[in-house]
Amino acid sequence: MQLTINHKTSYSYDMPVDFALQKLRLRPLTNTMQHVDDWQIDVTGGQIEASYLDHYGNHTDLVSVTPGATTVAFTAHGKVTTHDKAGVLGPVYGRAPLWHFAQSTFLTAPGAGVRDMARALGKMKDPVTSLHDLSNAIRDALPYQTGVTGADTTAEQAIKIGGGVCQDHAQIFISALRTRGVPARYVSGYLMINDVIDQEAAHAWAEAHIEGLGWVGFDISNGVSPDEKYVRVAIGRDATCAAPVKGMRMGPSNETLIVSLQVQQ
Repeated sequence: MQLTINHKTSYSYDMPVDFALQKLRLRPLTNTMQHVDDWQIDVTGGQIEASYLDHYGNHTDLVSVTPGATTVAFTAHGKVTTHDKAGVLGPVYGRAPLWHFAQSTFLTAPGAGVRDMARALGKMKDPVTSLHDLSNAIRDALPYQTGVTGADTTAEQAIKIGGGVCQDHAQIFISALRTRGVPARYVSGYLMINDVIDQEAAHAWAEAHIEGLGWVGFDISNGVSPDEKYVRVAIGRDATCAAPVKGMRMGPSNETLIVSLQVQQ
């Protein structure tokens, strides 16, 4: 399936910006699950200063905002041909070792809520089935609900809230697996939704490392493993590490963010 994607992120400031630097993880890479046919990033109000692969293998662009600018926008767009591999990326490894993905972060630090959720894994005699059981348990306990969590909400906090979005579902899943010593990581990307072209934000899911299979994806929010409707873009130990856009700025200006996303076949 060939997917066409147009993802625009715009920042507006109420005062001219003295200095700002944005880190973009908006370029998908070709792998066993997808082939990038065409892709580019257009920047207004700034310029790409450097491009590189980070320690997770994510294609990263550093963008400097033009001094004195009041707006800056990044538009990532292109075409990606995807393949249904039942969520199995396989034994694909980069510079980050497996044990790195078994370590907790601030957003995925386990507490009583995560450990209780991890009971859904059982004895993991059949790892794939156990991971789907965990995914279902998380979705049942935390129905998809926007506006109740934020970018800095931890896995434990989301469980206490009792609702959340794909970021929360993925981080709870990751945290629970790490309590069992299973390497797990966060994935940011895109999802084509049937009969929906315009979306409010990019999507997120998780990958677990299963002996004999390698990395396998689980979209907890939708209760499936990623298929041809998904495009992987970036990975990390949590949402912060795989954020599509992350940056810093100097000066007293206030910021307004607008995101526009279209994913279609």
